[in-house]
This record gives sequence, structure tokens and C-alpha cells, in this order.
Amino acid sequence: MNTNILNFIITLLLALAFSIFLPWWSVMLAAFVSAVLFSLKGWKVFFIPFIAVFLFWTGYAFLLSNDNNFTLAKKIAILLPLDGNPFLLILVTGIVGGLAGGFAGIFGKQCQALVKK
Repeated sequence: MNTNILNFIITLLLALAFSIFLPWWSVMLAAFVSAVLFSLKGWKVFFIPFIAVFLFWTGYAFLLSNDNNFTLAKKIAILLPLDGNPFLLILVTGIVGGLAGGFAGIFGKQCQALVKK
């Protein structure tokens, strides 16, 4: 299997498993572990974990908000400069999570390179 797809799947599965027991930063741990185990090169080091965590957080936020008819998301979107749009808030949530996962992937790659030397 391609290492890009494998890294994506492992990051997604670890994020799901870790988020059951750990706080929000568990997605960073998942991206870090997958980057150490499955080496990526170039821009993929950031992009693959970014997309995996972005999709996970966006989907999870949508499912949680959909259960209560987006009531809390609408209220938080009013507090932020999002014009009360809960879907824009979910998108911003995904981007923030994706950035955290992407930077953790870069850190995992750097730690792997440090240990190999």
C-alpha cells in the first residue's frame, strides 16, 4: 500500500482511538506517531496529517452539532466574527485541528530524522 494512504489511514484511526480517552491534543499525538512510523517526504509531511485531522474534526464537529440542531454552534458563531454561521464555525474548527495535525506531522518527521542520525 502507498505510504501516503497508509499514513492518512493510520492518522485517522489513531485520532479516533486517542480522542476517546485523551483531550483535544490527541490528534497531534496521532499525527506525530504516524509520521514517525510512516515516513513522508516534502510537502506531504504537513499535508497528509493536515487533511486527516481536518476531515476528522470537521466530521466530528458536524455530528456533535447536528445532534442538537446546531444550537451551540450558532451561539459560538455569533460570539466569533462568523455572522452566526455554524457551518463556517465547523470549517474553522477543522482548519485549526488540521494545522495542529500538520505541525505535529512535521515534528514527528523531524524527530525521526534526529533519531536516525
